[in-house]
Amino acid sequence: MLDFLWNLGSFIVALGLLITAHEYGHFYVARRCGVKVERFSIGFGKAIWRRVGKDGTEYVLAMIPLGGYVKMLDERVEDVPDELKDQAFNRKTVWQRIAIVAAGPIANFIFAIVALYFMYLIGVPSLKPVITSTTPGTAAAQIQITEPMQITAISGQAVRNWEEVNLALVGHIGDESLSVSLTPLNGLQGLDSSARSYTLDTRNWRFDPEKESPITALGLGIYRPEIVPTIAAISPDSAAANSELKVGDTLVAINGKNYTDWQAFVDIIQHSANVPVSLTVRRNGEQFNVAVTPLSSKNADGQEIGMLGVSPTQAPWPDNMRLQLEYGPIDSFGIAADKTWQLVAVSFKMIGKLFTGDVSVKNLSGPISIAQGAGSSANYGLVYFLGFLALISVNLGIINLLPLPVLDGGHLLYYFIEVITGKPVPEKVQEIGFRFGAAILLMLMSIALFNDFARL
Repeated sequence: MLDFLWNLGSFIVALGLLITAHEYGHFYVARRCGVKVERFSIGFGKAIWRRVGKDGTEYVLAMIPLGGYVKMLDERVEDVPDELKDQAFNRKTVWQRIAIVAAGPIANFIFAIVALYFMYLIGVPSLKPVITSTTPGTAAAQIQITEPMQITAISGQAVRNWEEVNLALVGHIGDESLSVSLTPLNGLQGLDSSARSYTLDTRNWRFDPEKESPITALGLGIYRPEIVPTIAAISPDSAAANSELKVGDTLVAINGKNYTDWQAFVDIIQHSANVPVSLTVRRNGEQFNVAVTPLSSKNADGQEIGMLGVSPTQAPWPDNMRLQLEYGPIDSFGIAADKTWQLVAVSFKMIGKLFTGDVSVKNLSGPISIAQGAGSSANYGLVYFLGFLALISVNLGIINLLPLPVLDGGHLLYYFIEVITGKPVPEKVQEIGFRFGAAILLMLMSIALFNDFARL
């Protein structure tokens, strides 16, 4: 319940900020173009707070925080007194109307730059993208790893941490090939001056984002510190919580066989759903056996597996593997603008590949997934929440630029047709377009919601 409330609260804060930025873009430019704004609303439905400003605009905070709107004086919607007609939206030039409509998505892109600016100003704790192996039979299998190597670029795009590697790889989904640049590490102590580049055949590169990342699907083995078989945490209401196991116990053996590595231990537990197992543990220098029965659960494929509910202790990351992405007041702006451009480019690529079939509609996410993302990022800290806000803001701006008549992009399409033809698109054609756009948008929203519930 607490997780639900945290996710909901984070979602409302995130969406409120993004909607405010978007609608303020419309509002600001409309006012600068001499259009009278009657209402500036964040949310839909019944107003829970309202105030009329000195400028005559009614500012509203409504109950349903799933959108917002800026109501402008418009003769196509209502009768306008003669003395106010020059302040009506429809009386403005086509280029002024284009500026007003485009200002919303542009404000989202500006918001992303601001969020990323403060993120880099504060500093983002990161890890260098180091690999220690490749998986046979995958696209990366041709890379021969004899020592830890750091990924420095993906298809010429420099990368500094795993988040940037992930973003770069996502942009290549559906491509026939991509290149990976690696720099050897000497015992994880210092970078070697030599670099190697590999061109990978990705025609058969497929993966389910719900089950694995593009990094592991490509076949890159991520460096991880050694796992120590000492219990670091026990999940509430788990099989371990209902046994004699305690945090700090060290695993020695399972079913009489000596402990070898954590993955082998996990495999035994997963194949022992509702089957008692005997664990030999060491506590305070003493060794004894603990009987425990792993609870039955379902994995991502719907298969029954056993769950014990313990986490091991992980050795600390080497200091030279840690990375603090922190910049000064001037450099942060350039880095933030560049990162926003990368997010825009990748988002447009993904939309294009969605229509070509290279990316499945199963990847679409709705409000539930966004709420979970908001809660998770906020849980990790302010810098991660700022990064999440930037990502969602970019996506909100791009979605609104799609040429669907119910969105800003649809209105822009009509206005650019007006620029070319010299006359407005007929009202009847616009009405048909609005219905068509609403149907497509409803279909996409339905698919996204279905995916959300399927993930749950």
